[in-house]
Amino acid sequence: MTAPHTAIPAAVIGATGYVGGELLRLLAGHPGFDVTAAVSASRAGEAVATTFPHLAPAVGDSVFAEPGRWLDAVPGGERLAVFSAAPHGASAKMLAELIDSAGERDIDLHVVDASADFRFSDQAAYEAVYGEHGAPGALATFTSGLPEHVPEIGTPNVGNPGCFATAMLLAIVPLLAAGITNERFSASGITGSTGSGRNAKPGTHHPERHSNLYAYKPLAHRHAPEVVHLAELATGREATLGFIPHSGPFARGIHMTVFAEANSPVSADALADVFNEAYADAPFVSVADGMPRLKDVVASNYAQLGVSTSGRQLAVTCVIDNLVKGAAGGAVQWMNRLFDLPETAGLDAPAPAWS
Repeated sequence: MTAPHTAIPAAVIGATGYVGGELLRLLAGHPGFDVTAAVSASRAGEAVATTFPHLAPAVGDSVFAEPGRWLDAVPGGERLAVFSAAPHGASAKMLAELIDSAGERDIDLHVVDASADFRFSDQAAYEAVYGEHGAPGALATFTSGLPEHVPEIGTPNVGNPGCFATAMLLAIVPLLAAGITNERFSASGITGSTGSGRNAKPGTHHPERHSNLYAYKPLAHRHAPEVVHLAELATGREATLGFIPHSGPFARGIHMTVFAEANSPVSADALADVFNEAYADAPFVSVADGMPRLKDVVASNYAQLGVSTSGRQLAVTCVIDNLVKGAAGGAVQWMNRLFDLPETAGLDAPAPAWS
């Protein structure tokens, strides 16, 4: 894992999962960060390339670092970027301890957490969805939301929204901000099997997933309250959301459709203008000419939106890669901003299309 001499040291915690692997892949080609620690409790000392053979040309003979020891190798006063891909519930306590340790050594630390632990701005909101928070005292040091919806970061750390939440927020926030709809939204989203994580489960086992499509947790998915919370932070308007997620027969990507009712009839061109204006300065978000397709964004950090109208009925379709824009790529985008690097650094490769 090599980078220019002036690169900022970076660590990935929970580095053996799919999101951790994507972080290692993206950071391997990043001009501003040098991965000095891929941290794993379960595989410490094992070669990174054994877990991720496709990363062998980039990681060489690097091995996974043991939690609790890797920070000792970071000199006091150094800059440090930490990405956490640890599970929710485990990430919070670990990161709170890390923040305290870095502070004691005057390390200029920024953290981006890809778990759910810092996606809510207050303890009660988090615990209503996930149960007891592991480090409520650290919540005030984290901002949460999409980079496209947070013009100024007021904290040293960021909690990155979930993958389904990313796709819904990209569609919902401009509608709420423009005031052209009421506050009631419905959404139907289809995700690839990588969204369920690295460990095999019946819902991700290939014979069950292949050529199949089914809903799960209808109107009860935990990303729905996250979307409502973050949309209100971004717009000041409290929405209601009915969300039905689906498991799709593909590995990567999310295809999301959000439905809303306009306050008065609106044309498709006028609706497209709302999104073009909202994302005029967003390098990774665009309105497609027609309906967006997964293969135009999968394996990239780009998101595409498509709009449809029929009088007061509105539909906004969003496609993203769940592991990149919905997780690792969004985290790198945030870290670029935290260290005043170009927001697109390491992220501007287009989708491969024929994957």
